[in-house]
Amino acid sequence: MPEPAGFAPTPSQTVGPFYGYALPFPGGGEIAPTGHPASITMHGYVYDGHGEPVPDALVEFWQAAPDGSLAGRAGSWRRDPASGGFLGRDGIGFTGFGRVATGADGHWSVRTLPPPPAAPYLAVCLFARGLSRHLFTRAYVEGLGGEGELKGLAGERGETMLARKDGQREGFFRFDIHLQGEKETVFLDFG
Repeated sequence: MPEPAGFAPTPSQTVGPFYGYALPFPGGGEIAPTGHPASITMHGYVYDGHGEPVPDALVEFWQAAPDGSLAGRAGSWRRDPASGGFLGRDGIGFTGFGRVATGADGHWSVRTLPPPPAAPYLAVCLFARGLSRHLFTRAYVEGLGGEGELKGLAGERGETMLARKDGQREGFFRFDIHLQGEKETVFLDFG
């Protein structure tokens, strides 16, 4: 059906994904300062309703700093003085923000600092093919005390928002995102 005269489709009305051109940036998953001893790695996969990996999703993260502050650090983004293009992060500041694309196998990862016990989660926003609007959820870091809040948000299904310790490696947490089906992740409505 053609759009009425004078109206253009909004981004949430288009079919995509169109993320590869401008949204991913160098170092998008490096939220923590380089070499910080308290850094953790959160990783996982994005799965569709059939349990197949989604190779072209984009995942954004926001979080409070370990001291509870919400302000990112000014100057953590660098541009090439000649081209104006993004060079990535400066490797020193904590921004509280990350954006990564999934790989061909649907895998993503970010390296960050543990969120504070008062807000023991990373806020997650997912853009993926077939979605007319992006989805919001939270990745609660296991062991920081947010497990009780999960039950208040989503009852027994709150477990789908828990980033569990990866038994294979210290400081690694696994958080898979399931778009539909039996293991569907709880998505939040901020409308």
